[in-house]
Amino acid sequence: MKTTIINKLAEIERSNDIKILFACESGSRGWEFPSPDSDFDVRFIYVRPLNFYLSVQDKDDQLDFPINDELDIYGWDIRKVLKLIRKSNTTPFEWLQSPIIYSELGNFRNDLWTLCQSYFYRKTNINHYLGIAHSALETVVNENEIKIKKLFYVLRPLLSAKWCLEKNAIAPMTIGPLLTLMPEHLQTLVRDLIILKSTSAEGFIIKIAPELSRYIDAEFKNCTEGAKDLLKESFNAEILDTFFRDTITRYDD
Repeated sequence: MKTTIINKLAEIERSNDIKILFACESGSRGWEFPSPDSDFDVRFIYVRPLNFYLSVQDKDDQLDFPINDELDIYGWDIRKVLKLIRKSNTTPFEWLQSPIIYSELGNFRNDLWTLCQSYFYRKTNINHYLGIAHSALETVVNENEIKIKKLFYVLRPLLSAKWCLEKNAIAPMTIGPLLTLMPEHLQTLVRDLIILKSTSAEGFIIKIAPELSRYIDAEFKNCTEGAKDLLKESFNAEILDTFFRDTITRYDD
């Protein structure tokens, strides 16, 4: 599948007159808890020739493609990515940490990741992750039954919010480091669930263990309360503008 993805990215470059700067896996495979029926969630960042940006017209800043049974792929223009980084959006933060890389030009990934450190805002990140966890919790039925996929859509964001709150740093993308925030007996429980998920369909229904359910409720409350009093922050765009201009210049053909 990796060869298929790399070939598809090359085709996208040619047909859209773009340069792909970075491409990665962003879904459950990137989070390191895939199911056998998990698709491939490929995300990429691209840049266009200089003249594209020298226009008074509003232009598209992303590329979308039909989703098939295995492959979900789309990309964002570098300008869109930098705008989101200024807002401390978690998506670029996660893409740049992906353990599965399909394409990368030069030091683009490391340079952009270094820049991201100056645009981390705890409150935005915590509330984003809590929103995802809350939506997944709403799928619980019969008090404690949930699809195994949805349970991890509770656990990973909740632990990410906890990481942001307690460590005042961008949360890791992968589940492993996040689990270190949990008591050891719950770490063991969740690791067993990861093994179960690796052999089960994403729609497989499980019952949330009482001790895990109590932990989820307590941490959700702690993170919600902890985010309330965080001061508002705003970020200057000057560094991002410089990075934007340098990137366009470097890759303009």
